[in-house]
Amino acid sequence: MARRAMRQDDNHGAVVTALRAMGATVHTISQGGGIPDLLVGYKGKTALLEVKDGDKPPSARKLTELEEKFFASWTGGPLFIVNSPEEAIAMVEAMV
Repeated sequence: MARRAMRQDDNHGAVVTALRAMGATVHTISQGGGIPDLLVGYKGKTALLEVKDGDKPPSARKLTELEEKFFASWTGGPLFIVNSPEEAIAMVEAMV
């Protein structure tokens, strides 16, 4: 059975580009199962980011059921939902 490619929000690339421009290390780790989209390292700190498209209505930015379960069970480091490159930068800067 072929694995289906994971769908990314339209602003995913812009978020990654903005975070890398500020000096963050960014890896796309989306693999389904509710796992967030990005693993981000910045100034010795690590966070997980779920990217949602801020241009879509709030109903289209809701976490999926699997994402909600992941968020509820996560006991590691920071875990953020971001809707824009600017919001991603602010969240990552706030963790250091």
